[in-house]
Amino acid sequence: QVQLVESGGGLVQPGGSLRLSCVVSGFSLDRYAMGWFRQAPGKEREGVACLRYDGSSTWYADSVKGRFTFSRDDAKNELYLQMSALKPEDTATYYCAADLLSRYCPVADTTRGQGTQVTVSS
Repeated sequence: QVQLVESGGGLVQPGGSLRLSCVVSGFSLDRYAMGWFRQAPGKEREGVACLRYDGSSTWYADSVKGRFTFSRDDAKNELYLQMSALKPEDTATYYCAADLLSRYCPVADTTRGQGTQVTVSS
């Protein structure tokens, strides 16, 4: 059974950092491309970052480039999103997602977790 479970969200001040985690079960991370998405209240869900199946390349949305880092631990079958220099506009529910039909970016968030809330506020 495929399952993705995010954690690590919370309240952080502008300029702060958070690391989100996503535990994946049901398949190995090196089989498919993986992504992080976010959805702010009243807005559409948007792609934040994507990692190719073999980990050889990563895509980032312009809004987070240089501030967010997407990584994975194959031994633990976990994904991470290290977020730094956070801004109020980064406030959203963050989801990790798998596209079980693709190895390459971009990915569709057809299979995703329940999300973790990130709030950036002073």
